[in-house]
Amino acid sequence: MRQWADDLGAETFVGSSGRVFPKAMKASPLLRAWLGRLRALNVEIRTRTEWRGWDESGALLLHSQEGDSIKLRPAATILALGGASWPRLGSDGSWRAPLEHLGVTVSALEPANCGFTIPWCPYISERFAGTPLKTCMFSVDGHAIRGEAIITRTGIEGGAIYALSARLRDQIRQKGQARLTLDLRPDLSHSDLQMRLSRVGRKQSLSNRLRKAAKLSPLAIALVLEHLNKAPRTSSHDEISNLIKCLSFDVTGSQPIDRAISTAGGVSFRNLDDQLMLRASAGIFIAGEMLDWDAPTGGYLLQACLSSGFSAAQAVKNWLNNAS
Repeated sequence: MRQWADDLGAETFVGSSGRVFPKAMKASPLLRAWLGRLRALNVEIRTRTEWRGWDESGALLLHSQEGDSIKLRPAATILALGGASWPRLGSDGSWRAPLEHLGVTVSALEPANCGFTIPWCPYISERFAGTPLKTCMFSVDGHAIRGEAIITRTGIEGGAIYALSARLRDQIRQKGQARLTLDLRPDLSHSDLQMRLSRVGRKQSLSNRLRKAAKLSPLAIALVLEHLNKAPRTSSHDEISNLIKCLSFDVTGSQPIDRAISTAGGVSFRNLDDQLMLRASAGIFIAGEMLDWDAPTGGYLLQACLSSGFSAAQAVKNWLNNAS
């Protein structure tokens, strides 16, 4: 994928998190170059046009926003209609109905790479909405990710949360809520924190002790204090160190699907052969986010979509050659 982007003049780089980004830090140059290449290849692109399934004879039914109805009878079709998280751009999941009419199993589409709901106290949600939590360790059910996240009025979002979204979704589905645990100082051990806290006089406020000894940000301090207020403790060095290393929050839900970066769920692979062709209808291939998989952001989503598209295109070529 990086070579493909570089060839289009949209060079990329690998960030400290291992994710891939365009050097321009925006997608528009890549999109313009990509569309330019497609035009040079005489690819016909019809925008503002919706696929509505098939008619009784098996022809593809298309409908434009101008009211035109179009029927196509191609020798082969690749469906790559996205998930359901970008309805204003056409990815609204409306493709489910015609596929299910064929007997194709489609797993429920769910928000992926999205923010999640945490019932903050009013002080956290009002004072710190939009504030990042940096260089923390985030974990769900024993799986840990080091990175950053951003506090929102209703919860939390960001790269580390997106990477844990599948596990958060699973826990919420099974138990009604999930448990997200933060290590606010992953580079310091519990004993290191105890030692640092012991060096700061107890006459100082707890906020000052957390700031000076543990080097916590105002947001991190507020999160620790909120936990102490919810369940009063002795505020011993041991207790405070435990909170800094293992601060847990109840996650009660995810953001709506139209606010997610991508979706999980889709066409089950058991409906496809190893060439990504529908078993229920020869000559129809599925690629991209329509398939039942999900991946974290940072190039992985795009890589999977492009790879499945390439595989489907190669399969179409082979299928047409064998049919002729």
